[in-house]
Amino acid sequence: MHYGVARLERDDGRKTDFRFLMLTVGVCVLFAVMGLRLAKLQIADRQMYQLLASDQHDLQSRLMPTRGRILIRDRTDGKAYPLAANRDSWTLYAVPKDMDDPVKTAHELAPVLGMPDVDLVTKLTAKKDDPYEVLVKDAPIDLIKRFREQPMRGIGYSRQPARLYPEPGMGGQVIGLVTPDDKGQLTGRYGVENAFQEVLAGKPGMLEGEKDAQGRRLVFATNNLREAVNGADVVLTLDRSIQFQACEHVKQGVLEYAADGGSIVVMEPQTGAVLAMCSYPDFDPANLKEISDVGVFNNPVTFVSYEPGSIFKGITMAAGVDAGKVGPKTTYVDKGEENIDDHTIRNSDLKAHGVQTMTQVLELSLNTGSIFVQRQLGKKSFREYVKAFGFGQKTGIGLTPESAGDISPLDRKGDVFAATASYGQGITVTPLQMTSAFAALANQGTLMRPNIVAETIYPDGRTVKTEPEKVGQPISARAAHVVSGMLVSVIENGHGQKAGVPGYWVAGKTGTAQVPKKNGPGYEDGKVIASLIGFAPADNPKFVMLVKFDNPRKAQWAESCAAPVWGDMAKFLLQYLGVKPNR
Repeated sequence: MHYGVARLERDDGRKTDFRFLMLTVGVCVLFAVMGLRLAKLQIADRQMYQLLASDQHDLQSRLMPTRGRILIRDRTDGKAYPLAANRDSWTLYAVPKDMDDPVKTAHELAPVLGMPDVDLVTKLTAKKDDPYEVLVKDAPIDLIKRFREQPMRGIGYSRQPARLYPEPGMGGQVIGLVTPDDKGQLTGRYGVENAFQEVLAGKPGMLEGEKDAQGRRLVFATNNLREAVNGADVVLTLDRSIQFQACEHVKQGVLEYAADGGSIVVMEPQTGAVLAMCSYPDFDPANLKEISDVGVFNNPVTFVSYEPGSIFKGITMAAGVDAGKVGPKTTYVDKGEENIDDHTIRNSDLKAHGVQTMTQVLELSLNTGSIFVQRQLGKKSFREYVKAFGFGQKTGIGLTPESAGDISPLDRKGDVFAATASYGQGITVTPLQMTSAFAALANQGTLMRPNIVAETIYPDGRTVKTEPEKVGQPISARAAHVVSGMLVSVIENGHGQKAGVPGYWVAGKTGTAQVPKKNGPGYEDGKVIASLIGFAPADNPKFVMLVKFDNPRKAQWAESCAAPVWGDMAKFLLQYLGVKPNR
């Protein structure tokens, strides 16, 4: 019996020891878990909980990405200058329901804000228990400092991201603008701001965590912080000095010739890089309050299609030369007019010039000569060449909105549509398409995709350069060389003489196009679009440029307005690019 009792006592002791051991292990495990959790809170999650304990601005700055800048380089110093950057915008607001006496507060505020007492009293007393009234949008920082140093009950201020455009007059239609979305994040509208929105905007961050029934964050619950990824900087192909000169030249030209508007495009033919793109009238992205017509936001160079007129004869001639149908000395008899499908087509000077060479067709800008070349090609072949030069389709430059133009008349029955298209009537193009097509003439017949972004610089330091992209070979290098020589004769002996630059061989073509009526057939009386497109030096082109004026009232022909502006701008370009005279 004693042995049995002793055995039972030992068994109870072992159970007690085992329970104590398990309890000790459990307590140790619990403390270990708590220690690890505390370590995680203090070390791994310290950054997140510091963020949660910070003010709303700090939290927002970590979750909202910083928008990338839009930069432009200047080859004189190689530096990048911002066309669009970031700044803080302050809003001063009132909370009338928190004020002891809104009327008294209004009287005190009025002289500080520079507002009439009566207006401010109305604003602060119009609504009962009013929780929020904006007093000043984009308030000066000095005003905000005043309320920081001398707070007033019921008056508050908040900070929001905003855009800074430090160089006005540098092509607002190219740059674009931004507006805040419903989350306060800036969103691009028009121009580069819109076209490269995803790259510039970056990615918002996110804070995920478990909350209790009252919506309070649980400290020991699982919390995940994903910080925002800032947007990338976009460096444009535009050259700062060239862009400035282009914008000045087009503005002065529009004012001098009393035109409705104008555009200048400068492109590097070998790469498709746009060195300048500017139109007038334009807008300042920093002063949107001054805009009365939202149509000014659209970029005419990419969005507005028009009948190009006689500058298109250079394309028609290039097609004829490439197909072997004509050459510089090929002749025809100019009777002054052509009768096609019950339509009579005449030369712009209303004269018959007799036997003329194809070079003279371009020099004198003879409509009948362009029709002759088109007939040698045939309708189908002519249409294929027009498409090969990129007309009737978007260039793919990336800027939005972009028009494809309209060459559908070339699909219609009858011969008159191809005939009129041969000299740039009845079809529409954009200034960018026209510049791109002539760049192919300057680039040994190779068509490059126009590009306006040189490189993208990401927040992690990566730089992605945009490589030139060949999109076609509409004509041979030989044909391009031959037509370039013919276009030199236009500047030397034809209507484009005022576009010449002493010491250089310049190739180009003028065009004075009629403007179709908006409602109904026919053309507007007295309205024209005057343009000159060309490149220099002709034997080794460094740029191709289009100068275009819409309805210049003080100049009847392109040779009187577009040509001299082109020549003056070309003189600057050749000197700026360091091109030595070649004649």
